[in-house]
Amino acid sequence: MATPQPDVETIRSPDGAIEVEVLPDAGARIHRLRVFGADLLSAPDDPAAHLADPFFSGAYVMAPWCNRIDPGPVRVGNRSVALVPNFPGGSAIHGQVYARRWDRTGPGSFRIRGGEDGWPWAYEAGLAVAVANRSVTIALTLANRSPDPMPGGLGLHPWFRRPVEVAIHGDSVFPSNADTPALPVPVAGPLDVRRIGALTPGVDATWTDLADPPVELKWPHLGLRATMHVDAPVVYIVAASVTQADAIAVEPQTHAPQGLRRLLAGEPGALAMVDPGATLRLVIQLAFRRDAD
Repeated sequence: MATPQPDVETIRSPDGAIEVEVLPDAGARIHRLRVFGADLLSAPDDPAAHLADPFFSGAYVMAPWCNRIDPGPVRVGNRSVALVPNFPGGSAIHGQVYARRWDRTGPGSFRIRGGEDGWPWAYEAGLAVAVANRSVTIALTLANRSPDPMPGGLGLHPWFRRPVEVAIHGDSVFPSNADTPALPVPVAGPLDVRRIGALTPGVDATWTDLADPPVELKWPHLGLRATMHVDAPVVYIVAASVTQADAIAVEPQTHAPQGLRRLLAGEPGALAMVDPGATLRLVIQLAFRRDAD
């Protein structure tokens, strides 16, 4: 019997310079981002392999929270959050929608409803991908479908293939995502990445006090550059260079790690409180150019 082929939606620019492949059955994950013929994301040859190891490939949506949260139970208002660990070290990481099946709602547009599984609010997450001649726009939404306010966060987690250089134009940083402090510190040493270059191995941190644009990327061997613009009520940039992937993660998010702890403790970088019927939005634009242009 033939192996079922994964559901793939491809979005292309009119001139064919940019091609994006999205997998609705694997978290509406971006499996491929091809620019001027070069694949920029680290991804397995078999798209179904994303589900076996969902955290270290492609580019996936994080909702209704990003990064790490300590597992519950903990009270938020009149509700109890009781998440279970899904990552080494005992964290509940990257939300609930990164490996679930999403529904198509139109060309390049996807939606998923969530809640339960320890998260006691109903919500709806959305993804819309649009491609122009030299840019990709990725719009994320998180809508509260519960009758009382919901803590929430959004983010995109792309793994960019090495060799790649990065600049993050942030003046302050939370130095560790695994053991994140309450307050950021001024950037210094290997965490001062305001000039473009290779990310130091082992770095896993979150930048704030960002300029516009917050991120630049460069692939010298391809003669290719990208500028990342991010539009959200509050923006943080996570970057990680880890041994598990031959790639680096550069992740725009709406809150800092341990966003639920931050909310309850009154610390900066907390999850947003999303009113009933309201929607949190995060829009990312990657604008590409070749050195020869």
